This record gives sequence, C-alpha cells and structure tokens, in this order.
Amino acid sequence: MASDDRAGDDDCDVSFVIPARNEADYLRGTLASLTALDTSYEYEVIVVDGCSTDETPAIAREYSATVVRDAGSSIAAARNLGAERAAGEWLAFIDADTRVRANYLTDLLGFVEANGLAAASSSCRITGPRRAKLMELTINHVFSRLERPILPGFNCLVHRRAFEEIGGFPRVSNEDTAFSRALAGRFPTAYCPTVLVESSGRRIADQGLTGTLWHYLALDLERLRADY
Repeated sequence: MASDDRAGDDDCDVSFVIPARNEADYLRGTLASLTALDTSYEYEVIVVDGCSTDETPAIAREYSATVVRDAGSSIAAARNLGAERAAGEWLAFIDADTRVRANYLTDLLGFVEANGLAAASSSCRITGPRRAKLMELTINHVFSRLERPILPGFNCLVHRRAFEEIGGFPRVSNEDTAFSRALAGRFPTAYCPTVLVESSGRRIADQGLTGTLWHYLALDLERLRADY
C-alpha cells in the first residue's frame, strides 16, 4: 500500500480517517463539514481510497485531504491503514457519508478529556426510510447505554494508544461492534450527549448490526445475572 499524497502533520491533535470507495456522491458533503469545524485543535483528514473508479480521490484532494491507496479488501483494513498513516494523538473514524457539526471536535475532545475516556461516540441522525430511524433510535438509546458501549464506525473518536493496544479494527463481520467491545473491555468509553452527526441510511438493508445488538444485549444480561 502507498500514500499518494503528503505525510501527516507531526503537530496534529486529531486525524480524521475516512474509508471511501466510489463515494463521489457523498464525500464532498462530508469533507465540507470537516472544513467548517469551529475548533482550535489541529487536525488532518485522511481518505483511504479503495480503488475508486469515480472522482473520489479528486474530491479528497480538492479539500486538501491526504489520499492513501488501499486494495479495498475490507473497511476494517482501510480504517487500520488510515490509522497507520495518521499523525494525530486522537483518531476520529467517520464514513464518507457522515456529516459533522461545527462543534464536533471541540465538544467531543473536551468530553473525553474531562471524563478520562479512551474513546467516545455521540448521538446520530440517520436519514432515509423508517428502518433507518429504528437504527438511529437503537444507536442513540441502546448502544450508548450498554456496559460496553458500541461505538459505530461512522462516528468514533479513540486515543491512538488505546487503538494500538487492542490491535485496531478486527477483520470480522460487524467490525465496529467487535472493536467497541474489545476497547471497552480495557478502557473507559462513553457517548457524548452534546454532539450530533448525520449519516445516510443506505446501508441499513444489512441486518447484521441489529442482529449483533441483540446478541450483545443477551451477553450483557447473562453477565448481570452472573454478577447478581
């Protein structure tokens, strides 16, 4: 794998890592939202391009993002590759269809630092059909309340040391769920109540995430019974 563009900034506080493959229809909005961040933190944006055949790399460069080429084997591999090339103390994983608000970075970093956390996510709004709204409610009101919160891959801030200690995202189905569980097993994680992101509901047709939720809810219930 090789980077097309510049190396990371050594003085960077946060590195945004965005896996993207043929995301020209969405990526511009995501990058525009990052450009509009109201923050004093230094940040960089890394787009991990999975062999796109559309204008994805050109759009990334238009917004001065670093483009890293990837074979497109999996989203977990893309996120891990982006993390390897990142310079930030903190890694912010979002997707190519995630849009953040201006307060995202300042509020989320303030939250993790004030609470001594290694990672955090936040509330989300998912656009699309009714099923997407069900997923939105699940993330906002169930994932966030689990003893080991599930931090969606489209909205996850994690300290580099914690990320490296658990070995990054595993190459399994529902990699963000497995990542979250491993992370929360060793480090404190939580949801920030004052931050909101927006993502599209285009992937909600895959029921894997919801199925995994019920799987882990069952595990948590078993743990509570055992502790009791």
